Order: sequence, then structure tokens, then C-alpha cells
Amino acid sequence: MGSSADWAPIVQALEDDFHGLTIDLPGHGESLNRPKKAYSVAGAAEAVVEGLDADGIDSCTLVGYSMGGRVALSLALRHPDRVDRLVLESASPGLRTEPERAERRTVDAERAARIEDDLEAFLADWYRLPLFGSLARHDLIDEMVRTRSTNDPQELARALQGLSPGRQTPFWDRLDEIDCPTLVLTGALDDKYTAITKEAAARIETACRVVVPKAGHNVHAERPAAFLDVLHSFLPETAE
Repeated sequence: MGSSADWAPIVQALEDDFHGLTIDLPGHGESLNRPKKAYSVAGAAEAVVEGLDADGIDSCTLVGYSMGGRVALSLALRHPDRVDRLVLESASPGLRTEPERAERRTVDAERAARIEDDLEAFLADWYRLPLFGSLARHDLIDEMVRTRSTNDPQELARALQGLSPGRQTPFWDRLDEIDCPTLVLTGALDDKYTAITKEAAARIETACRVVVPKAGHNVHAERPAAFLDVLHSFLPETAE
């Protein structure tokens, strides 16, 4: 439920050596009223490709966080020639079974209705889920609610349902197709995604995995300096 603006500090810290392009996913930030097909993981991946084309970028280091990580995985599998290096932050390859996906579709439909009814109240509850428990340690909850409240509720609801893991074909069995250098990372305080990223990294032959101490699900927001240290060590010395 974030936007490209969330990445401004990271991009600014890298600007002496790299050109950074941040893209709002469909239904987020200023990417509104997109064609219906864009509101899916595959469709969002194609929207990112459109952004690369518009900026004249043939290939890049692609960084995706959480839902954006699922989109990045989709893009890397659909267009491997566009991805030189891949960074997956707290990203899951998807839900493995149809019963899990069906349950998630129901849950996300209920969440979408709440978002449309009262986005700010939904956000206040959302960022107090156990998954985001570490945000409180870094005094980030109020900031998260404030920035995400600027999104369009109807568009967020549309994106939540369309890009739900319940509607995504899982990528677990295709991870071995990824052959570009890949960084898989999450925070040590995020037990769920620490386990997921461990298994995912083991299936990607070119992957290195980093678990960042004293951070939870949103590493780049909770510990930006540590995130940048890891990113710098993974990136080439100069822009490719």
C-alpha cells in the first residue's frame, strides 16, 4: 500500500553511482485507473516493463519489496533479458495450494471492503498485525498510516484483490529458472519471511541470502542504512 515515494531516500543515497527509477504499481500512488489487466501480478510486471521502456532502460537491477517482490519475480521470469540483477526483499513466491489461495481470496475481499469503507482505520489495524510488529520499535507506524492514507481507497482495494496471492500462480517450481545474480533478504524479526526466504534462496542457484538484524518485514524503512550496506555489497561497482 506504499508508493514510489517510499524509496526516495534509498534512491537518493545511490544517485552518485546509479540511475534510480521508482514506479508506482497499479492502484498505488499516481498509477490509477489502469486497464483491468494491469491489476494482477503478471499485469503489474508488464506495467513495470512499460516504465522501463518509457525511461529508455533495456535492463536493470530490479528491486521489489513484499508484493513488489512478487511482481519482480514475475517480471524476471517473463522477461529475463530485462533483469541484470534481482533483489527480493521480504518476498514470497506465492501460496502453494488452491485451498490456501481460496482462503486468501476471501480474506483479501474482506480487507478490500474495509479499505473502501475507512482506509485510515484499516491502516491503523493493519500495521499492528504481528507481521509488522517491529515497526513500533522504530516509531514508524504513525508515518506509515499517514503516507498510505494518501492513496485512493477504491484503487487500493482493486489492487489488493487483483494482486492477491490468492489469485497468483505460485512461482516455487520456477525459481530454478532464475539465472541472474539474486539477493534475497528479510529482517531477523520477521519469523514468517525468514523461513520463506530461506527456502526460496535455496531454490535459486545464483542467490545469496541476507538476514538483517533488528529489522522486521520492511527492512528498507526500519533500517535504511543497513539495507543500503547490503545493497551496495550486491550491486556492481559502477552502473552497468
